[in-house]
Amino acid sequence: MSKPLVAIVMGSLSDLDAVKDTFEVLDSFQIPYEAKVLSAHRTPDETIKYAKEAYDNGRSEEHTS
Repeated sequence: MSKPLVAIVMGSLSDLDAVKDTFEVLDSFQIPYEAKVLSAHRTPDETIKYAKEAYDNGRSEEHTS
């Protein structure tokens, strides 16, 4: 598997419906991605660590609501 170019971070599994179309688009263009469920409220240290590692590995930051 290729190194992920895109990181999709959801606050909970209930957000999956909101991002499933994103998975389909990325798959259709064969863009490697990874998806994580991380909560800045419930697991702030893990979320911060992941964000720093993703940035260091070349993934940029995008926010959606």
